[in-house]
Amino acid sequence: MGVVICGQLLAVLILSSAAAAAADPDDERCLTHLSESLEDPLKNLQNWTTATFASPCQGFTSFLQGATCNNGRIYKLSLSNLSLKGTISPFLSNCTNLQSLDLSSNQLAGQIAPELQYLVNLAVLNLSSNRLSGPIPPQLALCAYLNVIDLHDNQLSGPIPQQLGLLVRLSVFDVSNNKLSGAIPPSLGNRSGNLARFNSSSYEGNKGLYGYPLAPMKNNKGLSVLAIVGIGLGSGFVSLVISFAAVCVWLRLTEKKLDDDEGKISQLMPDY
Repeated sequence: MGVVICGQLLAVLILSSAAAAAADPDDERCLTHLSESLEDPLKNLQNWTTATFASPCQGFTSFLQGATCNNGRIYKLSLSNLSLKGTISPFLSNCTNLQSLDLSSNQLAGQIAPELQYLVNLAVLNLSSNRLSGPIPPQLALCAYLNVIDLHDNQLSGPIPQQLGLLVRLSVFDVSNNKLSGAIPPSLGNRSGNLARFNSSSYEGNKGLYGYPLAPMKNNKGLSVLAIVGIGLGSGFVSLVISFAAVCVWLRLTEKKLDDDEGKISQLMPDY
C-alpha cells in the first residue's frame, strides 16, 4: 500500500515539474515571432531556439539570454545594445505577463506596433536609440501601468498623442531627437498636481514640435517672429532717417545755389 502511495506522489511531482517547465503557449508564440522578426549579426542570441522557446522558464529561472522569468512566465525582456536589426514583432503582445521591454541601442527599423497595447502589465517601454519611424501609437495609453516611455533618438514622426497624458503613473517620458511635429499636449507638457513633470529635454531635437516647455518656436534662420518684426521696423526707421537727411542736404545745397545766383544777378544790375 505504501509503495502505491509513494508511486502516486512521484507521478504527481513529475507531472508538476513537467508543467512548470513547459512554456505558456502565449509566451512561446511571442518569443518565436520576435526571434523571426529580428536579425542577430553578432550571434548574441544563440540560445534563442525553438527548443528553448518550448521551455524558456522554470519558476524564476530563465534559459533565454535577456529574459527574466516570474513564476514560469516571461516578465522582462532586456535586449539592449546587441546590434540587433529587423523590426518589432506585433506578436510581442502575446507576452501578456511582460512588465519591462528594453530594446534600446540597436538598429531596429519600422513602426512601433499598436498591438503593444495588449501588454496590460507593461511598466517600462524603452525603444530608444534605434531607427524606428512612423507615428507614436496612441494605443499605448491603454497600458495603464506604464511608468517609463523612452523613445528618444529615433525617426518617429507626426504628433505626440494626447492620450498619453492619461498615464497617471508615467514618471519618465522622452521623445527627444525624432521628427515629431505639432503642439505638445498640455496633458504632458503642463502637468499639475502630483503628476510627474517633464522638462524641455524630453522634447528637444524635433524641429516641428512646439509648445510648453519648449522655448518659443524659431524660423529656419534661427530668428523668432518678434525678432523679424523688430528688424523690419528698425530697418524702416533707419531708411527714413537716411532719406530725411538726404532731403535736408539737398535743400541746403539748393538754398546755397540760389543765394549764389542772386549775388551774381545783383552785381550785374546797373546803378540808377
